[in-house]
Amino acid sequence: MRQQMIDMVYRVQDEICDALMEIDTVDFREDIWERDEGGGGRSRVLSGGQVFEKAGVNVSVVHGTLEPEAARAMGGGHSLSDNDLDFFATGISLVLHPQNPMAPSVHANYRYFERGDGVKDGSWWFGGGADLTPSYLFKEDARFFHTTLKAVCDRHEVADYPKFKQWCDEYFHIPHRKEGRGIGGIFFDDLHSFDKQTCFNFVEDCASSFLSSYIPILDRRKDTPFNDRNKLWQQVRRGRYVEFNLVYDRGTTFGLRTNGRIESILMSLPLTARWEYCHEVEPDSEEEQLLDILMNPIDWA
Repeated sequence: MRQQMIDMVYRVQDEICDALMEIDTVDFREDIWERDEGGGGRSRVLSGGQVFEKAGVNVSVVHGTLEPEAARAMGGGHSLSDNDLDFFATGISLVLHPQNPMAPSVHANYRYFERGDGVKDGSWWFGGGADLTPSYLFKEDARFFHTTLKAVCDRHEVADYPKFKQWCDEYFHIPHRKEGRGIGGIFFDDLHSFDKQTCFNFVEDCASSFLSSYIPILDRRKDTPFNDRNKLWQQVRRGRYVEFNLVYDRGTTFGLRTNGRIESILMSLPLTARWEYCHEVEPDSEEEQLLDILMNPIDWA
């Protein structure tokens, strides 16, 4: 299973990067890195393109020994003792931040984790998901994104779209703002209720379906006219993105606690963001419409 997952994440990284390079004019910078404690990865990031302000597609394959505090804080492995601290983890993580404020940012992450021998009950699990973060709400885009993810879930007995959708809304929530980071998608962790191959088949389908869930939306919005007000609001929303990732995201916390590669961990942050003091939106505006959905998530599929 380790090798199956490694092969899959590298293949999907190539497929996604090839597709994005057909859309934008800037090439990815590629860094192949090693981790002193064990393993490494391949990071690909572009900045300042015509379509993407910043885009990153990273793969990591790491192993080593966890600190007990880090082991207790992570998802999965709930039946293991503090003696099972050896770990293996691999996954693909991507974040795309378009230039045009009418085109949404998107995030996806799919991963496999083992603790100890990877054989004991609770010693292995899959996790991941994908979510959409628009600055302006286009309901047809939200429905398309969620419907595509639901179709993937419906193909696999191990998946539960309503549960994963709610989990996503709850996870990507910014408590101090009382709003979601975006309009959600799916999120799951500690997935081990079936055998490894069944769980892997679902995760592989999710990862392979990323392009079909997002590129049609990007194509519709990347050339939409916009003004300075739209761009300002995009920068404010990206500030919210930063707040969530640095304060609440478990992946960021785990990477920092395990001496991960800092540039890869913080790849998800936008190239630019803005914090307006006491920023308020106009009543009955498009900006207020988005905020209402972020504070009151709805079903899209």
